[in-house]
Amino acid sequence: MRGAIYYDAFNLYHAIDDLGQPHLKWCNLMRLGQLIARGHASSIDKAVFCTARFPGNPGKQARYHAYIKALEMVGVQIKFGHTTKEPISCKSCSHTWDQPREKETDINLSLSIFEDAMDDVFDIALLVTADTDQAATINALKRRFPHKKIMNVIPPKRHPSAHLASLCDKKFQLTARHLDDCTLPDILQKDGYKTLYRPIEYAPPQGWVHPDNRPKS
Repeated sequence: MRGAIYYDAFNLYHAIDDLGQPHLKWCNLMRLGQLIARGHASSIDKAVFCTARFPGNPGKQARYHAYIKALEMVGVQIKFGHTTKEPISCKSCSHTWDQPREKETDINLSLSIFEDAMDDVFDIALLVTADTDQAATINALKRRFPHKKIMNVIPPKRHPSAHLASLCDKKFQLTARHLDDCTLPDILQKDGYKTLYRPIEYAPPQGWVHPDNRPKS
């Protein structure tokens, strides 16, 4: 069974942010896909990260761009949407401001899965999201490619959707341990890329040992 994994970036990010362990944000999503696939697929032949660039805090922007570059260096394909600003009003004081909103992430996720099914990239698709809007994607995939399987991978500490579970062939609950086991190194080097350093804000806690350096069980 050939596998491919598709990430809803913001759905996953907010779940990790809620864990309160910043080093988990520095996660190798190709390696995570391979970990999830054990027992379900013989390989992960593709990993796709659907995201959008947000304007705002320069520090956050620098960390975001560093992470995108890190993912590219480990072989993850990035699909960018865009952001718009929508007026938001406070119900208490009537103050109005422009709130950034991400656009196209959902459709990029759907199209990536469907196009790869058409190109016969996978036998099983691993869909990382808790967003029930992706039910339409799963239904379309099942109708058009009934021989292909799909697994719903639920971000950590998020409740599984009964609706998505009823449509998918399998489900998998991510945990903080899975993310910790797939943490990127503090320095990444690859031919054709500049040396990349982990943002200081993603430093692991004192005494933490990188998974590659832990004793083998």
